[in-house]
Amino acid sequence: MWRELLVWLTPGLGVKRWLFLLLFGITMIAVGLAIAVLDVYRTAPETWWLPLLSYLSLRFLPRLLRAIIFGGLGVGIIGVGLWGLNHSIMAPFLRPGRPVVDAIARFRKRERGARIVVIGGGHGLSTLLRGLKHHTANLTAIVTVADDGGSSGRLRNSLGVLPPGDIRNCLAALSDDEDLITQLFQYRFGSPGAELEGHSFGNLFISALSELTGSFEEAVAESGRVLGVSGQVLPSTLNDVRLIADKTLPMVHAEVRVHGESRIPTVSGRVRRVWLEPNNPPAFPQAVRALLQADMVIIGPGSLYTSILPNLLVPEIADALRASSAFRVFVCNVTTQPGETDGYTCADHIQALLAHAGQDLFDLAVVNDCHEGSLPEGYAWVQGGEELEGLTPVYASDVASVVQPGKHDADKLARSLIDLLQARTGPLVE
Repeated sequence: MWRELLVWLTPGLGVKRWLFLLLFGITMIAVGLAIAVLDVYRTAPETWWLPLLSYLSLRFLPRLLRAIIFGGLGVGIIGVGLWGLNHSIMAPFLRPGRPVVDAIARFRKRERGARIVVIGGGHGLSTLLRGLKHHTANLTAIVTVADDGGSSGRLRNSLGVLPPGDIRNCLAALSDDEDLITQLFQYRFGSPGAELEGHSFGNLFISALSELTGSFEEAVAESGRVLGVSGQVLPSTLNDVRLIADKTLPMVHAEVRVHGESRIPTVSGRVRRVWLEPNNPPAFPQAVRALLQADMVIIGPGSLYTSILPNLLVPEIADALRASSAFRVFVCNVTTQPGETDGYTCADHIQALLAHAGQDLFDLAVVNDCHEGSLPEGYAWVQGGEELEGLTPVYASDVASVVQPGKHDADKLARSLIDLLQARTGPLVE
């Protein structure tokens, strides 16, 4: 117990100043009581209890020794009291086996973390957020709202709300405790033939909140408070936009125009260009503000044409990214994506971004250099390295998952990015 009490004096917890203030207040009370007792002792008539008071005050011992004894007892009692009080207050918020001081230290460390903005969508963005939340609580995810497939697409068509799917995934990834409420948020109804088949509970929840609050962004914010997220999730635009692509058909010199984000990967051929309709939608102001105030901006990982580019095709988002003084990093996908980036290298990903959203978008590209494990049919490892020379600086690192070949490992990717940020700007995070 004494070792645990001493840990409270660790620098950075924000506890010592209040502890010393508390001790000072107790000392003032003790001085007042001592003066009162001394006055009684000196002025009271000779009674039976005066010798008892003299004995309890240890007057038979030297004054210095008495001060040490009473001071030590006071410090010990205060320490035990604070220890018990904190355990009682914090008990509902702690996991079994995790000391109170560890929870506070973790909170303080993340509270002082770097301001990091992540741009993208899909499962790649969720994976990255799940790793970054252990390093900083100052996270902002800027997410596309061009999704028109699955549960999100059905709600978009029937209720006229912005698609909540990618936002829901990011909120779940940023939750401090991915327990039952987060699992409920991600639950997908699967009863065959039922009206709710394929719908995610979180999508329904956000859609319902949108109607109750009258605001999609307020519904997202309230959902974040329910889940206790570390950071915030913002749409890149509040406009109802659709993603359209021109694809070159294989084996023939012809193009086909594909309407809808969900249909683009299903049509054979190579993507030549993508754009939003209506064109040039206004950006969500909070997203622009987050980009301009960030210490680091991370683009990706995620589907190149259907998750990342829809955000950068909002002109104000791309302009804010160029104007930002943050350290800007592009995280290339570990594997190619069938129907979207077949045969792409890391350089191909970068060239597609620059061709659609303009130059000077990022300072560094991070590419995976571990190609171990078998991939599903239709997928291939994204190659990077020498072909990036003259295009953008590249940092190659093992950021692939061992458990899920072809996916990023959340902790390895987050650690690599934090190390890169610290190498460039100093220890902002830890």
